[in-house]
Amino acid sequence: MSVRRDPVRRSFDLVIFDCDGVLVDSEVISTHTLLETLRAHGLDVDIGYVRKAYLGRSISVVKQDYLRLSGHDLPEAFEAEFMARLFAAYRRDLAAMAGVRELLEALTLPHCMATSSSVERATLSLELTGLMPFFAGRIFCTSMVARGKPAPDLFLHAACAMGVDPARCLVIEDSEAGIIAGRSAGMAVWRFVGGSHFKDTGTPPAVTEPGVAMFHSMDAMAAKLRSG
Repeated sequence: MSVRRDPVRRSFDLVIFDCDGVLVDSEVISTHTLLETLRAHGLDVDIGYVRKAYLGRSISVVKQDYLRLSGHDLPEAFEAEFMARLFAAYRRDLAAMAGVRELLEALTLPHCMATSSSVERATLSLELTGLMPFFAGRIFCTSMVARGKPAPDLFLHAACAMGVDPARCLVIEDSEAGIIAGRSAGMAVWRFVGGSHFKDTGTPPAVTEPGVAMFHSMDAMAAKLRSG
């Protein structure tokens, strides 16, 4: 009798999910909250700039850019103020990405999360959306490495911690910074563009890296995982 082989296992040994814009539909909330907080601290930028400069990147990038644009450091209380506003908005409006729970429930491959968010923000996102059981003990954040995305450090750290060769990893990302990081880590990368932040801009971007498959829905991604 022949033994049925799992087609996904022939392709990958680990799936690494980004959080914001992939697992949770948070990017519209976070970019608008960041814009409001930056403007409250005297930085006159628009939402397009916030998306382009900060999407998928850590708060340290915001601080560096603020210094470049304004000539002085962000106030020490900025991050706490931003997080307080953001967490209030999350508790009011945050939702899991449509179809992601079904994908995770059917996924037989080992998986983890690697995010530019802080541990506190990532934890709250998963708890509010009911996704924590899928990732408990397998959450990797920028604070754990020397360089955040678009450097490959975080994805390489996640692969090492999970005991998987980077070449056998699949990264699921939405941001350009995350895509560059995944490719630089030597991993396969799929881009998810079904989040509300792409609809909010009116025109989902074209893939900017060669060999990156694009998915507009979790259902399509789940079907591709099943087919290998």
